[in-house]
Amino acid sequence: MRCTIVRRERFTATHRYWLEECSPEENLVRFGPTTRVHGHDYTLFVTMAGAVDGYGMVLNLSDVKHHIRRLVTKPLDYQLLNEVWPEFQRTLPTTEWMAIAMFNRLAPHLPVSQVRLYEHDALWAEYSGEAMNAYLTISTHFAAAHRLALDTLSLDENTEIYGLCARVNGHGHNYGLEVTVTGEVDPRTGMLVDLVALQQAIDTHVIQPFDHTFLNKDLPYFAQVVPTAENIALYIAQLLKEPIQVLGAHLHKIKLIESPNNAAEVIVP
Repeated sequence: MRCTIVRRERFTATHRYWLEECSPEENLVRFGPTTRVHGHDYTLFVTMAGAVDGYGMVLNLSDVKHHIRRLVTKPLDYQLLNEVWPEFQRTLPTTEWMAIAMFNRLAPHLPVSQVRLYEHDALWAEYSGEAMNAYLTISTHFAAAHRLALDTLSLDENTEIYGLCARVNGHGHNYGLEVTVTGEVDPRTGMLVDLVALQQAIDTHVIQPFDHTFLNKDLPYFAQVVPTAENIALYIAQLLKEPIQVLGAHLHKIKLIESPNNAAEVIVP
């Protein structure tokens, strides 16, 4: 029987987005303030899979730690990424391209099944060895109120189904929203999608119309659809699928976090 293990490592590094073949004005239009050298405290998760041996381990964790630090985190720690690895000289060190480069450097030494790299807690990338195809996730939030009830049922009947969530004056949540997109990483820019444009699409189609609303009354869609976490996630997926496609990426997943105890995910085919 196979088992999966995960090792976490951290490092700090700086980078900038700058294409030598473009003028300063063109770079500024394309990359904005990220043309300046800036830094991040990166968190790296390396997932490995294999059979459990007679010692009860997939791999010796001391060996795993040694390989990751020797091959990845030690060479990159407190460095200007653009100048460290050849991979980052021909392709900009975006989060998604860094995940691919790390996977490829580790794969000959460890049975890596996935690399997940956090630039910060609201942006991370995943790579699982699928050629140039990677995943990028933006985490954001909005506040909204809702009431869970069907108009065709009495208050007692709705309470039996939805509990306290059926109370007539509704209640609110600070919703967490994770939007994961997938696509091929551009071999020069290191991007699978324009990050600024992606954030704008999410803000325009979801955050602005949803934030600080009573979903049942302020969004026509939920006048007829009960705004459960599942239905909200499905609706957000409907709203974002086409705008993200226009940007040249594919919407892969919506995760809506209603509370620390409840969340709903929608995988988009």
